[in-house]
Amino acid sequence: MKILVVGAGATGGFFGGRLLEAGAEVTFLVRAGRAAQLAAQGLRLVTPKGEIRLTPRTVTAESLTEVYDLIIIAVKAYGLISAMRDFAPAVGPNTVILPLLNGLGHVEVLQSRFGETKVFGGVCAIVAFLAPDGAVVQGADFATLTHGELDGRVTPRAEAVQAALANPGFSASLSSHIRQDLWNKWVMLASLAATTCLMRAPIGEIEAAPGGDVFLLGTLSEAAAVAASSGHPCSDEWLQRVRTILTTKGSPMTASMYRDMQSDAPVEVEAILGDLVRRAEALGVPTPRLAAARTALEVYSARRKAPMEGAA
Repeated sequence: MKILVVGAGATGGFFGGRLLEAGAEVTFLVRAGRAAQLAAQGLRLVTPKGEIRLTPRTVTAESLTEVYDLIIIAVKAYGLISAMRDFAPAVGPNTVILPLLNGLGHVEVLQSRFGETKVFGGVCAIVAFLAPDGAVVQGADFATLTHGELDGRVTPRAEAVQAALANPGFSASLSSHIRQDLWNKWVMLASLAATTCLMRAPIGEIEAAPGGDVFLLGTLSEAAAVAASSGHPCSDEWLQRVRTILTTKGSPMTASMYRDMQSDAPVEVEAILGDLVRRAEALGVPTPRLAAARTALEVYSARRKAPMEGAA
């Protein structure tokens, strides 16, 4: 199966690199600068078990002409529209598009552009970041990728994708309830992002502050209520897992969006919080904590884009 990985950052670099290491036919669609970096030093995966150095095949939007069987999208939500323009020539009649993006809004965007039947649901879990020297650093010894047909069917093509993804470098699984999987991750991620970004602190510091645990669990309840009102209630078991994550004493955990803020980088506020709050408003579900975090992050985003006072 010919696989195109759109993006070679932390997520795309890790999963695409592991597939390449296992012998899969993988090509990375990247910008010219990243292509030059990978050509010069290869793709380096720094894992808890050691470093892996690979020689990847890359293409840029200008040189992309081949059609691929599987396109894995591993870009930030705010880069999806431009990525779609870039990889469009690679989409053929039988191509499967597997996005590894947060939230659910990207599904409708992709289906509108390429057709409902071409798009799978995808959920990944990994702690990784792109180092200044271009290496992909895996921060914890786990990585999972869950995928499936959005209507829940276990089809021959879904099984073919599972066979292509199966390798020793990460855990791949075919789901018959991928929409629920997407909602589960969204609820957890929105809760984590809203609390750590609004409070500008990791979970342990928020939990230790007066009223911190109430705020953390209240934010989770808001996100879970939106999921339930949308027809995708999270199970009690899942919610208990998230409650434990959000109230672990001394936890250094933060959302990647918080870390992006700390680095003065763009944030995925629209995909993770904006879309969720709008759905809540349409359903009549009150989400004061989530809405406050969304507003704070929109202010942050606007200030990043505004020209500096006194700049020439």
